[in-house]
Amino acid sequence: MTPDRTRCGWCGSDPLYVAYHDREWGVPVRDDRTLFEFLVLEGAQAGLSWSTILAKREGYRRLYHGFDPERVARFGAAKVAELLADPGIVRNRAKVAASIGNARAFLAVQEELGSFSNYIWSFTGGVPIQNAWTSLAELPARTPLSEAISKDLKRRGFRFVGPTIVYAHMQATGMVNDHLVSCFRHPEVAALGIG
Repeated sequence: MTPDRTRCGWCGSDPLYVAYHDREWGVPVRDDRTLFEFLVLEGAQAGLSWSTILAKREGYRRLYHGFDPERVARFGAAKVAELLADPGIVRNRAKVAASIGNARAFLAVQEELGSFSNYIWSFTGGVPIQNAWTSLAELPARTPLSEAISKDLKRRGFRFVGPTIVYAHMQATGMVNDHLVSCFRHPEVAALGIG
């Protein structure tokens, strides 16, 4: 963590949050397992803070077998009971059930299109959307594109993928660069989307 750099104000001073901002947020993700990880985590966040989810991320990694969608898709009643008893994750029955159903839908997308990355990135033509926000107040919670992606995900059987959750997923996985232009990461992240 480099304290003398200007960052997006939302990350505050929590070391975990700052590290996430500095190393991950907005970086284009093309790896299916990482995309699945963020799909699970963004769904778990609904109604909670992202810092809460970051604090539980290692618990998710442990219990979800490194976010292996094939293993998650096979979770049965015994595994669900184990998940709901473990404080390492958000113990919400609907969110746990959605994560398992989403793993199955994720695998169906991979089967149909070769990878989830091919599918999700097709919505932006394969390149990140570069925004140039000057204040946090300008950042949208959802966009027409996140609404379109949400609608298509739901059609494919995904749950906990409303337009706001989808937009957060787009921000996290670098489909959109929403770092403020004053943030040191804005030009760095923008350069990652070139080529």
